[in-house]
Amino acid sequence: MSQDAARDPSEPTQGGRDGETRKTVWVALAANLGIAVAKTIGGAVAGSPALLSEAAHSVADSLNEIFLLAALKRSERPADHQHPFGYGKERFFWSLLAAVGIFVTGGCFSFFQGIEAFHAQEAESHTGYLIGLIVLAVALLAEGTSLIRALSQVRTQARSHHRSMLGEIKNTEDPALRTVLAEDSTACLGVLLALAGMALHMATGNGAYEAWASLLIGALLVHVAFMLGKSARAQLIGEAAAPELQQQVITFLHDRPEIDTVTAAMTMQLGPDSVMLAARIDLVAGLDSELVEEALVRTKQELRTRFPQLDQLFLDVTDASTADRARAVRARRRLDDVVEQRRQADGV
Repeated sequence: MSQDAARDPSEPTQGGRDGETRKTVWVALAANLGIAVAKTIGGAVAGSPALLSEAAHSVADSLNEIFLLAALKRSERPADHQHPFGYGKERFFWSLLAAVGIFVTGGCFSFFQGIEAFHAQEAESHTGYLIGLIVLAVALLAEGTSLIRALSQVRTQARSHHRSMLGEIKNTEDPALRTVLAEDSTACLGVLLALAGMALHMATGNGAYEAWASLLIGALLVHVAFMLGKSARAQLIGEAAAPELQQQVITFLHDRPEIDTVTAAMTMQLGPDSVMLAARIDLVAGLDSELVEEALVRTKQELRTRFPQLDQLFLDVTDASTADRARAVRARRRLDDVVEQRRQADGV
């Protein structure tokens, strides 16, 4: 995951980004609800397993959008005595549920429909299939509109983060936007597979084409569910902040005149725009206790000003041994290598 360190003045605030994400999710929900009804009716009329698989896909997506709206709402609650670090991880939890929904409701049902289609003996209705093809064409238009909306938000965020759209898609910290983008992309590809299966069935009279289309849709949904679930799991169990942010924070601390060495800087993503930092630092020799306290307060203030996402800060003053210093140097070199690899991968 990537997250810029110092926020660009042109970058939307968290509230602004949440508002845009909420609009994107609502657009996706409206599209999927309408499409789910149309696909179900069309699939029943046509007797098309591929179309019914797509209907299950749209139902799963609709449920997931509801999960994401709940995540956006619940994650905005302020910290309290039971959750002193806030509720930002609600987004990761509901994104995990969305991944499970895609797997169960979409992927498993599609596999079931595909296997059943290999044994079906019913003759296809060309009139019904024509209706089904029309439904899929309309669905592709609706899904495409929702996808364009999601991509538009990605493009805006990519500009504010000074990276490519591909880099933003790979590194966005917003699980709701990532889920909608994955759902819409998968939905468009799934509709194309269903269209191909139905068209080949009509042209050849061989229902195996639709069966294979259903299986391919199921495999696609299972893959997407796995990738989304993997990302949500990493964030739920305590994923570190972006390597770029870690690198810039360590550099910033090293540049403070009162700090001699940063022996460790541990981070954890608490939410899309919330990071915890726990750093062990060795101050320069000769500072008395009052100056030490003053230096720590000033360093925390400067960190919060430069890196607003660091809303939980812990600085631990410690005497660094020779082994600590060597370990810190090796860790920083590894971090620099990771950042450089990510820049090359993003084409920056």
